[in-house]
Amino acid sequence: MPIHDWTRVDAGLFHDFHQGWISALCDAFNLGGLPSNYFALIEKPIKRAVEDFLILSLSPAVEAADNDTVALSAAVIPPRTRLVRRSESAIYADKADRITVRHRHGDIVAVIEIVSPGNKASRAELRAFVEKTTDLIRQKVHLLVIDLFPPGPRDPWDIHKAIWDEFEDEDFELPPDKPLVLAAYDAGPEQAAYVDSVAVGDTLPEMPLFLEPGFYVPAPLEATYQTTWNAFPVVLKGLLEGPGS
Repeated sequence: MPIHDWTRVDAGLFHDFHQGWISALCDAFNLGGLPSNYFALIEKPIKRAVEDFLILSLSPAVEAADNDTVALSAAVIPPRTRLVRRSESAIYADKADRITVRHRHGDIVAVIEIVSPGNKASRAELRAFVEKTTDLIRQKVHLLVIDLFPPGPRDPWDIHKAIWDEFEDEDFELPPDKPLVLAAYDAGPEQAAYVDSVAVGDTLPEMPLFLEPGFYVPAPLEATYQTTWNAFPVVLKGLLEGPGS
């Protein structure tokens, strides 16, 4: 299923699709996409309209059902992304005291964020998004960011650079013909970013979702995008599949 040009419709329509996509991803992970001691939940934080997608690990005292899914080692089977960036300086910063993110159903180990137009609607909104995502990484919560909107005046180099500049100030520029960015972050102790880029009309690649440092499961972005699109109202599909799509 090719990626659609979501800049052609208003933010409300993408928000509806976004909600369905989050739900489809959650179902895919809970139906065998995660090792048996992990599970996915959708959580709506206070004062924020867009859901977070959480991957949680059961507490040691809770017994999990068996399944065959195992996390892959990034050292043995490297994620197939265009770029890999590492932040060695984060090892020294890690010596500071930090708050561990916890959840009543288990420990939060990973979050998936699908960027919405609202995240880039103002400098304040973009800054809030960057601060939230970087705080998660610093708290050792792994992260996958999906941005199907091209860079704009508030993120001229893309959302990944805005996030990664908080750790390492590196030159980074998306290919002009691939302006949409997908970025997976291994939260460390040596923080690493696995970055890919796509364009409208492309299929979505599998991206790594890290569960532990150096270990990940593939996130089924393409399959769940297609599932969500199949359930999207036909009358609204025409807005994205007509001339100029």
